[in-house]
This record gives sequence, C-alpha cells and structure tokens, in this order.
Amino acid sequence: MSRKFANILETIGNTPVVRIGKLAPPDMNLFVKIEAFNPLGSVKDRLALGVIEDAERTGKLKPGQTVIEATSGNTGIGLAMVCAQKGYPLVVTMAEPFSVERRRLMRFLGAKVVITPAAERGMGMVNKAIELAEAHGWFLTRQFENEANPDMHSRTTAREIVNDFAGERLDYWVTGFGTGGTLKGVARVLAKERPDTKIIVCEPDDAPMLTSGGPQQRNSDGSPAAPHAAWKPHPMQGWSPDFIPKLTGDVVETGIIDRILRIAGADALRCSRELAQKEGIFVGITSGATFAGALRVCAEAPKGSTILCMLPDTGERYLSTPLFADIPADMTEEEVQISRSTPSSWLAPPA
Repeated sequence: MSRKFANILETIGNTPVVRIGKLAPPDMNLFVKIEAFNPLGSVKDRLALGVIEDAERTGKLKPGQTVIEATSGNTGIGLAMVCAQKGYPLVVTMAEPFSVERRRLMRFLGAKVVITPAAERGMGMVNKAIELAEAHGWFLTRQFENEANPDMHSRTTAREIVNDFAGERLDYWVTGFGTGGTLKGVARVLAKERPDTKIIVCEPDDAPMLTSGGPQQRNSDGSPAAPHAAWKPHPMQGWSPDFIPKLTGDVVETGIIDRILRIAGADALRCSRELAQKEGIFVGITSGATFAGALRVCAEAPKGSTILCMLPDTGERYLSTPLFADIPADMTEEEVQISRSTPSSWLAPPA
C-alpha cells in the first residue's frame, strides 16, 4: 500500500520483524528486527531524531546552532540526516579506526568529520567533542547519557515489539549495546509489560566489560572519567566503546538483564555472512554478533521458544572492514570458467 510522508524523518521506525528459516533450529521460533530498514540504514536513526527533537522542545538547541557528537559512525550518519533536514550544521568527532565509508557518508550528508587518534580510542573522540562544544558554544547531544535516547526507544522500538508479539509468546529478547539506548528503552518496557520475556545482552568477547564486573569510573554527569580496564579492541564497530555508557550501566543496576553473552569476533563475522548468503538478510558485524548470541540462546532454550534478535545496521557500513576481506572485486577462477562456458564477451584477466 502506498504511503506519503511530509519528510524523510517520518519514515524512521516501524522496522520489520522477519522469521529466520534456514539458520534457525527447526524447533525454535527465531525472529530478527531489521533496523537497516531505517532511512539511513541503522537503529541510530531513532536516537538521532529523538535527541534533536527533545533538544528543540526543551530549548537546549537554538535555530541554526551547530550540533556536535562523538560517534563510531551510525549515530553521526543518523544525525547528519536529521540535521540536514532540519537545517542544523553538524560536526562529528570519530576515532581513526572506524570504517572510512562512514566518514564519507557523513560528509556527503553535509557534516564535518574530525578524526581523533586511534590510540585515544572512544574516550578520545568523546573528550574532543566536549572540548569543541565548550569552545564554540555548540550543542552536544551526549548520546551515551542523554535520556532522550532511551525515551525514543521506549516510544518506538519497544512499542513496535510489544505490538508485533501481542497475544503471542516472546520468551527471549536478544540485543547488544552501543550507547545503551535500545537496551534501556526497550528492556524497561518489556520488564513492565512482558515480564515473561528474558532480556539477553551480548558484548564482545575481547571487551567483556559487563561480565568482568569491574566498575566504570564516571564524572558527576555520568560521562566516563576513564577507559574501562576490561576493554580491548574488537571488530564490532558501534558496539562497546572503551567505557560502559551511563545508559547501559543504568540497566545493569536495575537487575532486569537475565544473561550476558560474550561473542567472539569470528562468530560475528561468520553469522553476518551466513545471514546474507542463506537468508538474504544484508547486515553488519554487530548484527552478526547479536545473531550469534541468539543462536546460542536457541541451542539452550526449551523447544518451541520464541526469540527476537535485534539487527542494528546494514552491511554497507563495513565494505572496508574484515567482513569483506575475502570478497574480491575481480572475477574468481570459477567466475572466469562460467564466463568462458559460452563464446561471447570474455573479459581479459587483470594484468
């Protein structure tokens, strides 16, 4: 059915829940919520609209004022879309290791991207954003502490899930965490309205900050005061900066998380590729990681259980990452043989 929208921002949310067929055990009802259907390809489109509209309502953001945020990419891309549509200049700070296609997407949307040194990791890009905001009087969205982030997920993501499973079982909800916005916003609604649903959180095996039990040093505003001792570099871009965000910490403290799973990078890459090649679902490394967690839940859950797994973003964010390392641009030997199986239009191999 055709629908008309006043602007691109009205298309954010209402992402589909899709049943998994080939990759799911036969006695499990495994579903995924594909956030790549948001207009700029990730769950962070929700966050971006939520924090900007909250700042407009409260008067924290003035007409024409520059917006700034520290981001691994997806929040910045979502903010670039929202700021372009609403007419705000945007500056993002981004640590050097994150994929170059993210930088180019943000710049294409009109944002300025300030790259921070790899050695300073997530803390470096956050501190740079704070410094720039204070120096220039820019509005800092503070995605890791801003309550407008989980509030948006409580109003949209959580309501979509509750409505999609109304009158049905929903035994497990599986998610990762980046800012903690999706986790906090959805988990508190499920805990209240669907207390039968177990909350399963995934984190990188290389950066087991939640399972380590170690404390996160914070400033008085909840922002990180130092990197977490358990963090190490990992391939899940957008997951787990080198600190536990306040929003994530809030959920941990409530005790509503049923289980935390550590996901290996190799499993994340494998599951992302399998989703593409066996289910036709094109998503990124963090989605593969969350799906690996969901498969682990399937392996241990009672038969007939229903599991919903969050898939945060599109695979196109990862073209320059290890996810595509084995995907050639030129024809493989097998493809050359297919070409030569008929007489016309042979392409000479590269010199």
